[in-house]
Amino acid sequence: MATYSEKKAVATGLEEYEKVPMNTFTPKKPLEAEIVSVERIVGPEATGETCHIVIKTDGNIPFIEGQSYGIIPPGTKVNNAGKEKPHAPRLYSIASSRYGDSYDGKTTSLCVRRATYWCPEKQAEDPAKKGICSNFLCDAKAGDKVMMTGPVGASMILNEEDPNAVHIMVATGTGIAPYRSYWRRMFLEDTPFKFTGLAWLFMGVANSDATLYDDELNEILENYPDQFRVDYALSREQKNKDGGKMYIQDKMEEYADQLFDLLENGAIMYVCGLKGMMPGINGMLEKVATSKGKDWSEMQKDLKKKGQWHVEVY
Repeated sequence: MATYSEKKAVATGLEEYEKVPMNTFTPKKPLEAEIVSVERIVGPEATGETCHIVIKTDGNIPFIEGQSYGIIPPGTKVNNAGKEKPHAPRLYSIASSRYGDSYDGKTTSLCVRRATYWCPEKQAEDPAKKGICSNFLCDAKAGDKVMMTGPVGASMILNEEDPNAVHIMVATGTGIAPYRSYWRRMFLEDTPFKFTGLAWLFMGVANSDATLYDDELNEILENYPDQFRVDYALSREQKNKDGGKMYIQDKMEEYADQLFDLLENGAIMYVCGLKGMMPGINGMLEKVATSKGKDWSEMQKDLKKKGQWHVEVY
């Protein structure tokens, strides 16, 4: 586990990018990398299995915080025309900073939930319909080869323009992945980005056993109590103000006025995870805007223009 009591020295030469790296490797020309470790990071009562996967890339597929990689699962599929083809890449948000979990820029990390399918007729999981790539990754062993593409994506790149900014990070499940890359850069690594602002994480999962990276979050809270906040929405354990399940938009609603004021004063909001949370988040902010005589849709356009609104949902 990373300790956050002092900043870690990192490899040199990974700060000077003329532009954001994009598609260095493609489905036709992927990078062959190697699994370093696969670790289950949820408790026994979690609703499903989520793994932290470290991959050795030797620094050959550089990226910056907030981007994603493609993973091509082994094997082939038959397309609609009856032809056998390799599987298409599946995209995963990168869960480490550019320096990786070993600070040398030679590895990268992914946060992967094993996708399974429950068959209501059989009252059992149907292995024929399981997620090909997530199961390949969660079952992988150290030394296994993995084919990678990318990096891709610019919508979630960490905004470093103002080191004193407020960053509001909203995640459901494995949507936490890009934020782990942010908080390691903010609080763990000794880099030119000297973060003096506030990072506020809203994390939505089913129950306490399904929370992710608790050990790291608690380390940051202990070492940077004035710069880091975490609020959980545990849908199967907590109730919202109306007595229903506590979803992430309900937890955010408890701080609606504060969040709105922060956005008005330059805070940057990131949302990553299941798209089902977006109507609730927008509705909450729209309600506050209306109460202040403001037009939320116009304000949101302005936030996007200023680089204060970043969304990646699926």
